[in-house]
Amino acid sequence: MDFKSKVFSFPDFRYNFVANSGMGAFFTDERTETTVSVEDLLGRHLVVHNDEVNTFDWVIQSLVEICRHSVEQAEQCAMIIHFKGKYAVRQGQDDTLRPMREALVDRGINATIE
Repeated sequence: MDFKSKVFSFPDFRYNFVANSGMGAFFTDERTETTVSVEDLLGRHLVVHNDEVNTFDWVIQSLVEICRHSVEQAEQCAMIIHFKGKYAVRQGQDDTLRPMREALVDRGINATIE
């Protein structure tokens, strides 16, 4: 089974305070089921792919400016991208990663969200 497609269910307990005239006050136990996918829990990955066009300096500069990496972190990412072929440089939600991916692609760097 693919771990990324696994869906988890968590019980969600809610206690409601109910004030009733004549009978006093009491708590009720309301149980609901919450379903969360692994993708929602862990987020998605911004993956940069290796190419033969962009220089190390350009990729490092782009990761610093767009992904807010430190210079050292960007250098390490660039080395992993070069030797492994791709690397997940950021993890987060789609709405955060999408503008970063578009900015990298605008600079000629091949990036995907997985």
